[in-house]
Amino acid sequence: MLRYASYDIVFQEIPNEVTLVINISRCPNRCKGCHSPHLQKDVGEALDENTLSAWLKKYGSAITCLCFMGGDAEPHEVSRLVAYIRKECGGIKTAWYSGKARLSADFSLLDFDYIKLGAYVERLGGLDSSTTNQRFYRIEKGEMIDSTNIFHKHKHF
Repeated sequence: MLRYASYDIVFQEIPNEVTLVINISRCPNRCKGCHSPHLQKDVGEALDENTLSAWLKKYGSAITCLCFMGGDAEPHEVSRLVAYIRKECGGIKTAWYSGKARLSADFSLLDFDYIKLGAYVERLGGLDSSTTNQRFYRIEKGEMIDSTNIFHKHKHF
């Protein structure tokens, strides 16, 4: 079962969306320079359908997207909860930030609108760095479309 350490409403993790971000604990990736090392521990509360339904009822139309930050220890549980959200709460977009380099071959993309893949590598930077190894994908009809460049700030001279 997934456990969450915290959640918040944010504006930059998924561009052009007001996103309820859920920080999942038990991260197995151990990235050097991780900005949330506390999420490597088994901390927080159980994350289930009742919790998600309560948040979606509480925030309603104030949010346009729900994003799981982590969950790499149980990717199929992330997928299962996203499928539940899609079935029960039709209009909300869904996203997952994973530190893995790729998804397992049997992982279904059909319930996701966005997925970020890639471990954080300090010297390469995060999504806002043009040298990042991380990739941000928009999902359309089960296909991953690399949209990482929307995080790169264009310099105007």
